[in-house]
Amino acid sequence: MIVQAFLRWAETARASDRAKAANALGRAYLRSSMGDEQHQAAALAMTYLLDDPSPRVRLALAEALAGSPRAPRAIIVSLAEDQPEIACTVITQSPVLTESDLVDLAGRSDSLTRGLIAARPGLSRGIAAAIAEIGDEGEVIILLENETASITRISLRRIAERFGHHSDIRNLLLERETLPADARHMLVNHITAALANFGLVRTTMAPARIDHVIREAGEAAAVAIAGAVRLEEIPGLVDHLRMAGQLTPALLIHALCTGRVDFFAGAIVSLSGLDDRRVRAILVTGRMHAVRALFEACGLGRDIAVVFVEAVLLWRKALASGTPDGISGLLLKTFNRSGMPLSPVSELLDMIEKLHLSEIRLGARSFANEVSLAA
Repeated sequence: MIVQAFLRWAETARASDRAKAANALGRAYLRSSMGDEQHQAAALAMTYLLDDPSPRVRLALAEALAGSPRAPRAIIVSLAEDQPEIACTVITQSPVLTESDLVDLAGRSDSLTRGLIAARPGLSRGIAAAIAEIGDEGEVIILLENETASITRISLRRIAERFGHHSDIRNLLLERETLPADARHMLVNHITAALANFGLVRTTMAPARIDHVIREAGEAAAVAIAGAVRLEEIPGLVDHLRMAGQLTPALLIHALCTGRVDFFAGAIVSLSGLDDRRVRAILVTGRMHAVRALFEACGLGRDIAVVFVEAVLLWRKALASGTPDGISGLLLKTFNRSGMPLSPVSELLDMIEKLHLSEIRLGARSFANEVSLAA
């Protein structure tokens, strides 16, 4: 009888009055003092209001129910698919909506709805993964700006693959410590590509010079990333660089000369096909011929392998003396380049010399800073 009376009243009441009634009805339903029959009657009345022609009525109902885990699921799911203002209220708040509900809603709704889902507090990994996979740029930005969202490293990598060219998304990704090393390097490649295509750069530098600078910057970035990468991430970073054609002798010698030994060993494992323990044993204690055979097994020519062997021997001595840095200068003293014809070895030594000069300049800056602080 109560429901029938409410329905008759709703047919002639003004929208503002129906909205007040809807809100009051929703709040009354959530009260534990209501009996079973009253609950059932209230649920029927609220279900009827889902078809109310006035958005104000449906919004008032959504506002009353959105924050409660006791709200009727059927009504919450229906309100989540209503027009944006109403859907926003329940999508961003309702604990009744499950991960499955939100993933399904993200998959069959528009961009605005996915943006609302991405902004939801405490967003789960599964929903974040769905947004990372199917969301557009705006939705992904909302997701990355949602500090309470749980975003896995896999999802971060997927976002980098899809939107690495987008500067805002790129910046948000690079701020995250949990970004996988291979994804970080992927973004660095996008940055260098953007700089290479920048109008001022193209008008002031020759194409060959641009390619050279970009290549050196990419190697330096890869070595810097390798220095901070976690051990379990090294194989993924190595595979990424190898597939990109960037696991070059220049990168490897750069890594070794700057003390990125774990990354260097991981790269040799990948290139040689030997297991990690065997590679590390050869690098640390193997005889000179074993070390050279290891590098040749990686595909290095004998002349270049000789440089790597010497670098490993110098690294061992430096490590034993407690100063594992600065072996680039010692390498240059070992190999006399005067009159050496242009070859892969001479190019490798040129790179080592640039690295050595960079180390000298960095040391000078550090010394100047210490003097300045002491003054």
